[in-house]
Amino acid sequence: MLDSTFIMENKICELELKVLYEISRIIGQVLNLDQALETILGILSDSLAMKRATVTLKDEETGHLLISASHGLSTTEKKRGVYRQNEGVTGLIFRTAEPFVVPDISREPLFLNKTKSRRIEKDRISFLGVPIKLHTSPIGVLSVDRLFGKDISFEEDIRFLSIVATLIAQFVSINRQVKAREEVLRKENISLRAELSERFSHFFMIAKSRTMIEVQEMIKKVAPSKASVLLLGESGTGKTLIARIIHELSTRAKYPFVKVNCTSLPENLLESELFGYEKGAFTGAVKAKVGRFEEADGGTIFLDEIGELSLALQSKLLRFLQEREFERLGSTKTIKVDVRIIAATNKDLSDAVNTGSFREDLYYRLNVFPIHVPPLRDRKEDIPSLLDHFIDKISKEYGRRYRITPQGLDVLTKYDWPGNVREMENLIERLAILVDGVEMDVKDLPSHLYSGEKMTQLDKQDSLSRLEEMEKKEVVAALERNKWIQSQAARELGLTLRQIGYRIKKFGLDEFIDKRRQKGVSTREKG
Repeated sequence: MLDSTFIMENKICELELKVLYEISRIIGQVLNLDQALETILGILSDSLAMKRATVTLKDEETGHLLISASHGLSTTEKKRGVYRQNEGVTGLIFRTAEPFVVPDISREPLFLNKTKSRRIEKDRISFLGVPIKLHTSPIGVLSVDRLFGKDISFEEDIRFLSIVATLIAQFVSINRQVKAREEVLRKENISLRAELSERFSHFFMIAKSRTMIEVQEMIKKVAPSKASVLLLGESGTGKTLIARIIHELSTRAKYPFVKVNCTSLPENLLESELFGYEKGAFTGAVKAKVGRFEEADGGTIFLDEIGELSLALQSKLLRFLQEREFERLGSTKTIKVDVRIIAATNKDLSDAVNTGSFREDLYYRLNVFPIHVPPLRDRKEDIPSLLDHFIDKISKEYGRRYRITPQGLDVLTKYDWPGNVREMENLIERLAILVDGVEMDVKDLPSHLYSGEKMTQLDKQDSLSRLEEMEKKEVVAALERNKWIQSQAARELGLTLRQIGYRIKKFGLDEFIDKRRQKGVSTREKG
């Protein structure tokens, strides 16, 4: 008798391990939760004596318990399985978060048989249910007919069923985490696309000059094609934005847009950044890394400052342009990807070709469709619209409706803007911090912008002396250079922390420093 009991227990243990192993193998199906749960119930049926089973989960909207997965039930029977939390055996198990056994469903008034899947008048059926708990709180109920048959105790059924319920809870948890992450990414994507769409509309609406209208027409024509694009122009003219617009207007818009600044890394690191590397390819390569070309597969890679690439990297880039393939560092395996290249430079590449610092064959490969982005000094008609755009943007950010006086607009329109659009955006943000009210006037502008302008334009009623204005601007400039960290700005200016704190309070800069810090944190989190 003892031997037969031992044999039976050993057999059950083997069955349980087999079932748990089979369940663990389907973790990859967790993104399709209902299908994964159906598979789990199928495993229980195939391996054990179970005929029917259901996984009932709480619906977050109604609070009702709905059958998410079933085995041995028809589609119609499954749809009938809707329970309130105070209803039947299922509701009882959920409310109490405790297992419940019904030895004979025909003798249990709490058993409602809502699905109509069991013939109570003919069958003597035993029913068991256990709560599915996540972080100690019930999220549903796993219910089955007998698992191991009438020779095995209900306690054994409940024990094993509770283990399976724990696994199901983990499946649900992983699924919910993935869904939550997807929702966050979806909202971020919508937000980014909305922001990008707004930037697009401003880019196309702001242009009044003939040269920028021509640039817009070229963008519209080249975007749908597969051609490589070379953006030529001074720093700050908006080449990165144009590259992004070309990508978003192309058939590749749903795939990645990957930006690489060719001056941001030394040559040896830039090569591994672009093409990736295998584990052990060099000292410190403790694991393999995917390169930016692989990340951009299906989409667009934007190579900014392409004129700074070394000749060795130019050769590798040329090979990629010709064959669309490469090898990671430390690997002989050839990788093929489908990537469109948009390159940008503020250099004259034809001169670089003549001096031998840029490969001629690569130049012609990149120069399939060149777009010259004009500097601001060559499209002064666009300056008032651009200023309005940046003032509107900073007004929304700081919650104040800024404006620029006609005298200030006149000075800014005549200015040559060597830093172009980037310089203009930075200036407007700085002015928003410096001005005491909402009006940006000539007196608020850096002196180099209006050299030659008559000082009679300054407001004589200004509460700050000229010396104080200069002091305020110096404090703001130091804070900007030191990422709004007061201690570092104070050190640069030769002030104590108390002294710079006094000046910050005196000039009313506290609010703007807080906002700049918050903006910096937000930018890092997005990155």
